[in-house]
Amino acid sequence: MDTIFIKDLRGRGIIGLNEWEREKEQEVVMNITVFADLSRAAKTDSLDGSPNYRTIAKALLAHVAESKRFTVEALAEDLAAICLSEVGVEEVIVSVEKLAAVRFSTSVGVEIRRRRGEGR
Repeated sequence: MDTIFIKDLRGRGIIGLNEWEREKEQEVVMNITVFADLSRAAKTDSLDGSPNYRTIAKALLAHVAESKRFTVEALAEDLAAICLSEVGVEEVIVSVEKLAAVRFSTSVGVEIRRRRGEGR
């Protein structure tokens, strides 16, 4: 299986459990690895029938801006579902980090792996 990756995609949105986190947007960093068969795109030099990383990135950024999730776990699950809804995507690894969420750390976050057709 081939991979498409998006590194350090930065979005802003409401994320967190604390009252102060619900009032001001925070920056989140996303790293995405999408697994798909890219041989057709390679042979035809066309994205017809293949995932488009620009389309995926735009959808992820829009969701972060609109979702207002309480946990990074729930946000990561949402983002994985968005990726899996794209044509040709069979599996995805999603990591979501909140910057400066824990004192003395650069970031904290989660990483999940999901496959098309998994019942969750």
